[in-house]
Amino acid sequence: MKNAQPRAENREDTKTPLTSRRELLAGAALAGLAMPLAGSAAAEMAHEHHGAHHSELTKLAFECVGLGEACAAHCIKTLSTGDPSLADCLVSVNAMLPMCAALGQYAASDAKRLKQLAAVCIDVCDDCAKECEKHADEHAECKACGEACDACIKACKDLVAA
Repeated sequence: MKNAQPRAENREDTKTPLTSRRELLAGAALAGLAMPLAGSAAAEMAHEHHGAHHSELTKLAFECVGLGEACAAHCIKTLSTGDPSLADCLVSVNAMLPMCAALGQYAASDAKRLKQLAAVCIDVCDDCAKECEKHADEHAECKACGEACDACIKACKDLVAA
């Protein structure tokens, strides 16, 4: 057994199979979340002539999600200091996030009920934009989120009116 590797005595110095599995599963989960978004964007760019009629709405909906995530994180950080001023903002952005994520996916795939979802998103984004507007002068994250919601509302109204 001259060629055997010395056994590490300190558990922190080695990766256990459990740690490796955790990292693998976490990486797979993140990749799984990113794949539909990356795939839809790539497919849209490569096949614009195949019915990607809603590329602007797709882009705006996912911008709402990205800027909304930043706003939510900022709200949580502010709340954790004991300052409750952004509590209602966090509630409204948390309502907006899944709606705009669904809107982006529906728009990217030109889903059958896109107009109906867009009509609901108008109200949800309006709630979020109004709440963010209250804090826009003091918090850049709220301002950016509110502006993204306003742009998404306009695009949704255009779609619903068409």
